[in-house]
Amino acid sequence: MLAVLPAAPAWAQSGGGTGGTAYTPPPVAPLTVGGLLGSTVRWTGTVAGGGTVHVERLDPASAAWSEVATATAADDGTFSAAWPGDALGTFTVRAVLEGTDPGSAPTTPVTVYRPARATWYGPGFYGRRMACGGRLTRSTLGVAHRKLPCGTPVEVWYAGHSLVVPVVDRGPFANGASLDLTSAAASALGMKTTSRVGAVVRPAAATAQRRPH
Repeated sequence: MLAVLPAAPAWAQSGGGTGGTAYTPPPVAPLTVGGLLGSTVRWTGTVAGGGTVHVERLDPASAAWSEVATATAADDGTFSAAWPGDALGTFTVRAVLEGTDPGSAPTTPVTVYRPARATWYGPGFYGRRMACGGRLTRSTLGVAHRKLPCGTPVEVWYAGHSLVVPVVDRGPFANGASLDLTSAAASALGMKTTSRVGAVVRPAAATAQRRPH
């Protein structure tokens, strides 16, 4: 069962996109800070100067910040931090350079996704009608799911990239997978084989949002 999380900026299919014959190259899914539940969350960012960086996560209920990791920033301010993905959801985290005002620290949204096994499909199925309407094309951005209602926005995260696509078809029915990405969606994420991905259901408004390249 996929968790439902608040909307987050991501690439999305616009206006259905399931009909027609013209080919539109898929977008490149943007880098999205996050990780899988039970695995490692990583954030590579920049602060104003080198030194020790304290990565803190905001608790929306109490409005309190708690430290989840420390890292060392290089002289140019770049750092790479990692911490366990211990709770599902989208969180605000900040990187506080030791000795500086936390209020001026850079922040970023971080999502911890539910792990899912995903396949992809396309060749041999182009031109066929999908269970949710329209015909599958090389440029159709979407995902097949066995139970989620048609049109449900699903955010898929893979190798540090994410995009939001609607449920357009039914499946998968093999390989123990719970998601079946269209070839365009898989290409946008850089997924070439059956893979372990992260997935969450987003509110309907998510499919109208886009993140710039």
